[in-house]
Amino acid sequence: QVQLVDSGGGSVQPGGSLKLSCAVSGLRISEYVMSWYRQVPRKGREWVARISVSGSDQAYANVVKGRFTISKDNHKNTASLQMNNLKPEDTAVYFCRVDSTPGYWGQGTQVTVSS
Repeated sequence: QVQLVDSGGGSVQPGGSLKLSCAVSGLRISEYVMSWYRQVPRKGREWVARISVSGSDQAYANVVKGRFTISKDNHKNTASLQMNNLKPEDTAVYFCRVDSTPGYWGQGTQVTVSS
């Protein structure tokens, strides 16, 4: 059974940082692309970042480019999202996803950015 556990969310002031983690069990993330998405109430999930199977290539949504960094540790079977210079508009529930067929989602972790 595949399970993803998202963690690391919290409340920070604008300009602050958080690091989200996604612990995966039931499959080896070394074989899959991993992504992070976020969702705010009454809106669909928004793609945030993606990392390749090898981990050598990353892609980011324009709104987070230069502030967020996605990474994966294939030995620990975890993916991470380092978020710096957070803005109030980054407030959302963040979800990790294994880009397999079918895809698998974490349960989400709340990030709140406010002064």
